[in-house]
Amino acid sequence: MSHRYIFSSESVTEGHPDKVCDTISDYILDACLEQDPLSRVACETLAKGNLVVLAGEITSNAKFDFEERVRDAVRSIGYVNGDCIFHADTCRVICEMSEQSRDIKQGVDQAPAEGKASAEQGAGDQGLMFGFACNETPELMPAPISFAHKLGRELTRLRKSGEIPWLRPDAKTQVSIEYDGYKPVRATTVVVSSQHAADVKQKEVRETLTELLIKKVMPLEWLDEKTTFLINP
Repeated sequence: MSHRYIFSSESVTEGHPDKVCDTISDYILDACLEQDPLSRVACETLAKGNLVVLAGEITSNAKFDFEERVRDAVRSIGYVNGDCIFHADTCRVICEMSEQSRDIKQGVDQAPAEGKASAEQGAGDQGLMFGFACNETPELMPAPISFAHKLGRELTRLRKSGEIPWLRPDAKTQVSIEYDGYKPVRATTVVVSSQHAADVKQKEVRETLTELLIKKVMPLEWLDEKTTFLINP
């Protein structure tokens, strides 16, 4: 007896606020590592409106302009259009980065420990990691998240290449796949929510993203008359 069920996954593009903050933190980390490979960086980023706040602790010999690195990150994402409230050239940057606390630094630095033959490096934090691979896609990822990511990457490519000039950086995708047992058999719903220029009509957005994005990325054999496309719903 077959067992059918639907599984959904979502993905966000580089212009989504969460990803913007991740990218800015990565830019700060990269700037430190470029000058000092032994840097330790804990950089938290908050973005709201046209404001970016950096907060955290760093142990590094690197010297650079934090504000300029923030602007470089925002510029690389694509917040450079005149109609963007959040803009690489005008965003306000508040930097509250400080030196790593002495207690944490002491715990992480390599040092002789009682009962140990040699110096060991401590951990600055703890965490749990898990994951798995499957044979649903060439990249060994489950189909829903794999195609949600692919839609997001193609959306970014279409924007940055100028093929769809009215797209803006912030977007989210969601893919729902119907399974028969452990096998993906069809797409039930594809959702694309994308920021765009204010003068573009919903009809154009829907038609363009259906033809140039969804039908180019999703396997055509998984799309049928029952598949629902929701674009900026």
